Amino acid sequence: MAKLLHPEIEWPKTPSDALSQQRRLIGLLPPERPLGRVGLVGGLDVSYSRRLERVFAALVVLRAGMGEEVQTVYGEAKADFPYVPGLLSYREGPACVAAWLNLDTSPDVLLCDGQGRAHPRRMGLASHLGLLFGVPTVGVAKSRLTGRHGTVGREKGSTTPLVDGKTGETLGVVLRSRTDVKPLYVSVGAGITLEDAVRITLSELGRFRLPEPSRRAHRLVTLHRKRAEEER
Repeated sequence: MAKLLHPEIEWPKTPSDALSQQRRLIGLLPPERPLGRVGLVGGLDVSYSRRLERVFAALVVLRAGMGEEVQTVYGEAKADFPYVPGLLSYREGPACVAAWLNLDTSPDVLLCDGQGRAHPRRMGLASHLGLLFGVPTVGVAKSRLTGRHGTVGREKGSTTPLVDGKTGETLGVVLRSRTDVKPLYVSVGAGITLEDAVRITLSELGRFRLPEPSRRAHRLVTLHRKRAEEER
């Protein structure tokens, strides 16, 4: 069974407490380091049910570069934290943790549908979960939360840096994952270099916009949420 590296970290119930915790947690993130051999890649996505007022999560583990499924697990939690941009990890995180704890084995790297360092306080969902789970994580977001970037090429695999407009700090990379399709925003979550974050994302791309672990997690969590809404 997968475990939490920091089980003592609790979930704040108010935005002000969450902001304070985010600023503390940034100091606990592991240093960026090159990614070693990757055998298993995870993809994590969430889906919110307005009717049930619950957040559902799906975590898919695949063999790297092969697409062979090793395990899929689900988790859910009550959506009792308000929707606040920049604090979505506090709304979505409990369901993600519930899914993680259902795993029989941990992936070597986890792709999260959300931001990592490309976040106003450098502590997006991918960073938060990387700290809790103790595995390298990558933020693979479909939209930009902060930062500026130049034009990214039209061809699949084209990239351009995502930078802080005030400090010039590199926050991540804007990646064209499919020719003439909206790009993805890739950033370090925890315990991985940006170069390796981009490399592993590219290595998991197929015919779709999202890397395969993320795509499957997105599809499965949507189905899982719809089934729950029909049954309850």
